[in-house]
Parts: sequence; structure tokens; C-alpha cells
Amino acid sequence: MPLKSTPQKFGNVAVAIHWLSAFAIIALIVSGLLAEDTVNAASKAVLLRVHIPFGIAVLLLTLIRIGWWLLADRKPEPASASALQNRLSGIVHFLFYVAILGLGASGIGMLVLSGAGPVIFSDPVTALPDFNDYPPRTLHGVGAKLMIALLALHTLAAVYHQFIKRDGLLQRMWFGAR
Repeated sequence: MPLKSTPQKFGNVAVAIHWLSAFAIIALIVSGLLAEDTVNAASKAVLLRVHIPFGIAVLLLTLIRIGWWLLADRKPEPASASALQNRLSGIVHFLFYVAILGLGASGIGMLVLSGAGPVIFSDPVTALPDFNDYPPRTLHGVGAKLMIALLALHTLAAVYHQFIKRDGLLQRMWFGAR
């Protein structure tokens, strides 16, 4: 099982980063949406105790992924014969990077500006700052909506390739035989 990619398939390092990131992003979306709708400070803090470490993990995985592509590996050749599909895929992947880096920066910005970190990780939590009072909150909210839209597009494209085109695209981003 090669660590690096071939012209036809992603290597195991890229596959591992992809699926770890995917799992963590889903956890972030769920915990973020739940936290947004939670009024009770203690309950919100519990959700943020999950949300913040997963956010840091996704940010670090993304930085590792960027470094991996720049320094150690090359991406496989485009999966589709369609120039339009390849261009759209490139745009979606680029926007994923923008959204993840922006969400990471705005999340860290909110924690630093609000001073909420020590409060969130203390026990008992009786009050949290109103994150809407801090400018990075707007960027975080817009970035979250963008992330949800990108995830939906990415998933629909994978389903399209797997079940309509039947071109084995999903196998390119999974562990195993070449």
C-alpha cells in the first residue's frame, strides 16, 4: 500500500487525511449547529469542548495536506474527461481550503478576543460571552454555511460518479489495491 499517489489513485497518506478530515468536519458541523441553538451555558460549553479540538484538528490536517501536496506528493491525473467537471472540481477543492483556513482563523480569533477558552474548559461553566459581539463570528457563520454547501456539492459529485457514471471515482480516494 503506497504512501504516495499514482497517476490513477491517491496514496494512503492523502486518503487518510481526506477521511479523517471528512469525519472531523461532519462532527464540527453537527456540534457547531447544536451549539448555535443552545442557550444553556453549561450545555453550550460541552458542545464547544468537542467543537474546538475538532476545529484545531481539521486546521492542522489541512495544513499537513497542503504541505504534503507541495513537498512530498503529486495529485493523480484529473478523474473526468470533461474539462468543465475538472474545473468545477478544482474550484470546489480550492474553496474547501479557503473555508477551512477561514473557519480556523475566525474560530481562533473568537476564542482569543472573547477570552472564552478558559471559561469553556473550566467547570462549572455558568456564563459564556456572546460570540456575536466579536467580528470573527460573522466570518465563522458565513464560512460554516459555505462549508455545508461545499460538502453537499462534494458528496453529490461523488454519488453521481459512483452510481450514475459508474466510473469508480470513489475507489481513487480509498485504501487498497491500485
